[in-house]
Amino acid sequence: MLVSFQLTMPNVGSWNGKWTGASKKYYVVQKIAPTWLKKQEHFKELLEKGRDNWHHSWNDGWGANVTVEIIDASEAKKRRKESAGFCGYEWMIDNIKYYGVTDK
Repeated sequence: MLVSFQLTMPNVGSWNGKWTGASKKYYVVQKIAPTWLKKQEHFKELLEKGRDNWHHSWNDGWGANVTVEIIDASEAKKRRKESAGFCGYEWMIDNIKYYGVTDK
């Protein structure tokens, strides 16, 4: 199974209310093995229930959002090509996958 994680910054705490990276796309695409999913039942259940959105807020007004989606190989190739990375927020992906939250 191919799973796409997309990062956006819907809450911006900068002086001008803008995020300089807003015009770019931020994706991480991972291949999730069925054996791994069996060990991480909560993540499998979240995907099956349609939970596709996680948000993390900071006290300074910034907030990051991660959208999770199951995709096919052609979409994975496209997203990997257009991605500008994940801005150091890969820890959010791990927290979603292993704990079902963004703030572990």
